Amino acid sequence: MNNFNHKFFDVYYQPGENPIFCYRTGYTVYEEALVNGSLVARGWNASGYPLNVLTNCPSNIDPKLFAEPFAFNLEVNGACIDYDLKFIDFSTEKTDKDIHAVITLESGISPVRVKVHTILDGTAMFTRWLVIENLSDTPINISRMSIISGGMEVMNRAPLTYSNEIEKFYSVGYFDDDTWGREGDFAWHDLNPDTLCIETRFNRARFRHPLMFIRNNLMGTMWFAQIAYSGGCRFTVDYNAKKEQNTSALSFKAEISGYNPLLILKAKEFFNTPEAHIGVVNGDIDMAVNEMISHARRSVLNVPEADPSALLVGAGMGAEHDMSVETSKAFIDQFKEMGCEIFIIDAGWQNPPNREMEWGRFNGMNHPDTERYPNGIAELSDYCRKKGMKFAMWVEIERLGAYSPKFQSHPQWRLNNTYGEKAKGYIDFTNPEVAQWAEEELARMITEYKLDLLRVDYNVDHRDYHLMKPTDNGGKEYAGLRHFDAVCKMYLNLKKRFPNVIFENCAGGGGRTDWAQMKAFNHTWVSDWQKNPRSVMITNGMTMALPPERVDRLFAGMGCHEFGSFDSHMRNTMFGHMSINVVAPAATYANPEQMRFIKHSVELYKSFIRPFLPESKVFHPTPEVKKALKQGYSLLEVAAKDGSRGIFGVFALSGSNDKEIKLTLKGVDTSKTYKLSFDNLGTSFEISGASAYMNGITVKIPSSMSSELITYEAI
Repeated sequence: MNNFNHKFFDVYYQPGENPIFCYRTGYTVYEEALVNGSLVARGWNASGYPLNVLTNCPSNIDPKLFAEPFAFNLEVNGACIDYDLKFIDFSTEKTDKDIHAVITLESGISPVRVKVHTILDGTAMFTRWLVIENLSDTPINISRMSIISGGMEVMNRAPLTYSNEIEKFYSVGYFDDDTWGREGDFAWHDLNPDTLCIETRFNRARFRHPLMFIRNNLMGTMWFAQIAYSGGCRFTVDYNAKKEQNTSALSFKAEISGYNPLLILKAKEFFNTPEAHIGVVNGDIDMAVNEMISHARRSVLNVPEADPSALLVGAGMGAEHDMSVETSKAFIDQFKEMGCEIFIIDAGWQNPPNREMEWGRFNGMNHPDTERYPNGIAELSDYCRKKGMKFAMWVEIERLGAYSPKFQSHPQWRLNNTYGEKAKGYIDFTNPEVAQWAEEELARMITEYKLDLLRVDYNVDHRDYHLMKPTDNGGKEYAGLRHFDAVCKMYLNLKKRFPNVIFENCAGGGGRTDWAQMKAFNHTWVSDWQKNPRSVMITNGMTMALPPERVDRLFAGMGCHEFGSFDSHMRNTMFGHMSINVVAPAATYANPEQMRFIKHSVELYKSFIRPFLPESKVFHPTPEVKKALKQGYSLLEVAAKDGSRGIFGVFALSGSNDKEIKLTLKGVDTSKTYKLSFDNLGTSFEISGASAYMNGITVKIPSSMSSELITYEAI
């Protein structure tokens, strides 16, 4: 069963002395119960069964087998409040699209009310967040915050295997690397009997997307989760097992990390925590990824104004060129010939001529340099529109350069770090004055420069936003939670104010791709690294975390010409949102053979791929980066959800000369017949979906760092 209809969702509430809340969405079942004043996790099922399907023999896990069975973790004024909770209310609100359940609890330890929110949408994944309310007349400190946690399963391996290799029974998958240019570095890891912590952005660089998979290798069950938050967060997995015992216990946490206190709630104040998203399937990584993508499209990245169908082929220029009006017009002409639909002026437009690479210092000026653009930016925007292209500009609103007037005149906009030093240029959105200035400045730019697309960047070190902020009561709280909450609200406000403007996210590449940031954006850069073979693997990994139509990939530019074949560069962009750079400087003209291939590929993308991309399924035959590099090739498939058409990319990596690669197509309908075409050969043949799925085809790749693109369409 790998094609859920995404229609069934329900909460099966069982009142009583220890009430049970059974959440059912698609085939995912998660249960929790209020047991003697503690809300505890009671287990999961990936086949749709409530855990009391056998009324007299329920299969709920025993919370006493876990030191921390609690469904969330909160610490208030130094005290754990995961127990001694009083049940106040349970409510549900159901629509055609989802059901929203809320459990209301009050602490007997601290004057705190906690509302546990859950949204089920029919996919195998659901949404969870908490609303924490201070009921007292004095501030309270919150120093621990797990959004969802507790026991996942207790497994008796005796009926399943004779092996006692307990470190092989579970695997955990996540992005290994957290550094710039290595986004999407996915790998499976054996889970040893211990506690594993996967940290994102706090005490780590910021380029690890907050995503995790847990696979039961004996049972075939796979959990998958994301934390929708741009600051410090972590997944913690605890595996309690011993070789001499048949029974093991698995638990986890999805939690917020940072300096304590994470939050100081004022009297009567309430705060919405970031969201966690979690689900489970009986299936492989492709099944889990496609359920996650379906959930993201249906319930997370679904702001009406952020319609992903705005998949215009983008093209731009920035500080790597001279950015003069003459050069810009020459590049617009080149992009128009390629088939591009929107022109983007990237970083450097605020700088005087010959100082393009100093763009960081001029950041925050937010006005075109008059020497560079003597007739104003309208000269270029008008030229674009005469050519039939839309117009866009880059901005980084959350950081001020040293030359920005605001940097000097508003030092109070920048917080001190833990050493007492002023933040370099990172401004504090917990200050209402800052948030208002930034929103209105972006609104001014959109209006004054008549933008069709706004590209937003975010070039900060991960240490820049781990700051402490003085509070009214004389203490200090971690600024991250309130800062990112304000940033997300600003972009959502702007998207609603300018529904026809495309919002493109960027953060020094892939430094902020989490689902909270992405709610207001049509698509996002997932990396600034464009050189093969790593660029291919970044596309592979990041299409596991985000729907492919949200994933920006660049052809040409950023040094990609230094490694690999021309066709590989182009085809890597065709599995996401296509962006293009120039292939010849303004002083000459493009190679006509290059231009022929570009025009062919762009047209194929626009006419064949783009129509099905916003609702597509994506398959990852080679999900692990290091294994793919070792075997010498990476494979990626994107298909229409009805199986009517699809594309398959075969990318030879380094050291893989003269490879014959056997592949099968997973996106086909086995009852149909297809026209299958090889882009390199320019030839086609017919094949049954059954044969393509079960027997597969063989592709020959002649050299390292080259590629083949296979298209298929039902006939």
